[in-house]
Amino acid sequence: MISYLRGQIALRDAQGIVIDVGGVGYRVGMSTQSLSTLDPLGDETTVYTHLQVRDDGMSLFGFCDERERALFEKLITVSGVGPKVALSALSTFSADALMKAIASEDIGAVSSISGIGKKTAQRIVLELKGTLDSAIGDMGHGDALREAGMIQASEALLGMGFSAAETDLALKGYDGDTSDTSAALRYALRRLGAG
Repeated sequence: MISYLRGQIALRDAQGIVIDVGGVGYRVGMSTQSLSTLDPLGDETTVYTHLQVRDDGMSLFGFCDERERALFEKLITVSGVGPKVALSALSTFSADALMKAIASEDIGAVSSISGIGKKTAQRIVLELKGTLDSAIGDMGHGDALREAGMIQASEALLGMGFSAAETDLALKGYDGDTSDTSAALRYALRRLGAG
């Protein structure tokens, strides 16, 4: 699975972006909420992704934070809600507003999303109401900062010439403050015998 992509935004349209990662352009579908928070064309950005594999092909969906991705992944587990409808939901409401509508059983708000009728809205509320707090509610901005610290440490190791496999192995098991890039990097370099 592709967990995230980091690269330059090569193209942007109403459905998503093309992100250039090492000379390869990845088409990533995104919600309008995520699109509105992206950097300008040509800037480097990190997009958290969900890879959808089906018989007729593969699609990448991108998010600016892991909280939105986690909610998307919860939504697509509901019968009748596919990736396009889930993106529509996240385009209509922020992740917090959608979680609040589901938690408060606001069928009217959920059914106002394009592609979601009353029965599907009821199904979403019924299936997700009790699960969102534990799965997504605890995943706040701190998690995004911690993830960013580990990404930066990984990128630094790659920049030093270590392979992706060596980098993953070196950072595996790090249990310190994952938002502290330099501490994670020192740990990895010690494991690699270079520090």
